[in-house]
Amino acid sequence: MKRALTILAAAALAACSTAPKGPDYQVPAEAAVMKPAAAQPFLEQQRAARSAQSAGPAEAAAPAPFDSAPLPPHWWRLFQDETLDALVEKALARNTDLRQAAANLERVQALESEARGGEKPSISVNGGPSFGHPSGLSMLRKDDVPPDTYRYSAGVGLSYQLDLFGQIRRAIESTHASAEAAAAALDLVKVNVAAGTARAYAEACATGQRLDSATHSVELQREALEVTEKLQRAGRVGEIDAARARSQVQQLQAALPPLIAQRQSALYRLATLTGELPADFPRELAQCHIAPHVAGAIPVGDGAALLRRRPDIRQAERELHAATARIGVAIADRYPKITLGLSAGSSGTLAGFGKSDTLSWSLGPLISWTLPDNGIADARIAQAEAGTRQAAARFDGVVLNALRETETALNQYARELDRRAALQGARDEAALVARQARRLYQGGKVGYLDALDAERALAANDAALAASEATLIDEQVQLFLALGGGWESAGAGARATAGTQAAARLPSTARK
Repeated sequence: MKRALTILAAAALAACSTAPKGPDYQVPAEAAVMKPAAAQPFLEQQRAARSAQSAGPAEAAAPAPFDSAPLPPHWWRLFQDETLDALVEKALARNTDLRQAAANLERVQALESEARGGEKPSISVNGGPSFGHPSGLSMLRKDDVPPDTYRYSAGVGLSYQLDLFGQIRRAIESTHASAEAAAAALDLVKVNVAAGTARAYAEACATGQRLDSATHSVELQREALEVTEKLQRAGRVGEIDAARARSQVQQLQAALPPLIAQRQSALYRLATLTGELPADFPRELAQCHIAPHVAGAIPVGDGAALLRRRPDIRQAERELHAATARIGVAIADRYPKITLGLSAGSSGTLAGFGKSDTLSWSLGPLISWTLPDNGIADARIAQAEAGTRQAAARFDGVVLNALRETETALNQYARELDRRAALQGARDEAALVARQARRLYQGGKVGYLDALDAERALAANDAALAASEATLIDEQVQLFLALGGGWESAGAGARATAGTQAAARLPSTARK
């Protein structure tokens, strides 16, 4: 017993392990996310501010399309459309991509639990009865066969690996960071599902709105055709004018089928996003002709808020942490592993069950060490270090791409606003010209070609304006997608605060 206590004391001293091997993780100082310019207001916000400052006293400044207020968690509610709200909530509950991401998160969390199991002792139990006899030689009985009898064996073992070089701790650190990366990946899918649902709904309704505009152009041209045919019957115009009018009607009608197909495609996409069969698309949306839109300035926050909010940035940063921890796991393979074991057992004949001569026990460390003389350990360390450099490069790429996507979405939306304003002015002028040309033609003061050109110009301007309206709505959803909101919930919000060190020096971000 005294010897056993000595072994236990030695093991306890050994348990006072050194610091884990490998680098301790921190966001690289040279990472793109640490650049001060990344946290500044977006370029489009700065441009709007400069335009407002440069406007003269007699010059009315154009309303700013963006607001520096924070993006609300459920941004789709800014459209103030109850149907859209219900569709997004349904998609977030039933979408198949979300179910896959949730299952993957559970799998990675189970891997973390498995790694944490290495910190705890493991217990093994074995035993069983048998019938027969051992060899006579093993019982020191030459030329004698022991009698057959019922025998038994039973044992219990307790083992605990001493994490002297931090391999288990680094493995737990890596799997924990991987679990946080999987949680961020789930949030990223939520962002895409919410934006995809809003985009499909907006496209279906905006296409219906374009169909209304195109149908109205057809109706106007039919009226013009009726006037031309009356004038032809009265002998005031020839057959060629009537043929031109009929040709214009057919051209305008040719624009309708592609729009109908586009709306149906959006409805099919909306059905699958909400977990339904394509044939089970919402029938009431087939008649939607008023597209939702966000009126006024869109709240976008700034670069610092974007870096904290976008799940793909958090995912890439957590993957960098996991890769860094794997370096320590690889380095620890250079050193011996010590496992403390305690075992007790009993074996013998059933008749001697429980007697002292059937009992056995042992206590001691098991040392295993694969000497790193063949380069395998060094190769694994090199692999882990290269994987970390790859993860760091990917992290920078994700940050730069997030900023690029947001700046692009802001710029495209602002320019489309300018384009829509110009198209509205052009359409108003075209409508005025078409009305005047129609009256002059009916009065016989101009030829039909002049009236037809005016009608064609009006139809083209109507179509361009309706297309711009649809594009504006799509650009709004694309902007919200680039901003990376829509995943927030009570649990997810906590993950965003505690799960990333990437924005640790940015405003309003808690350090891990």
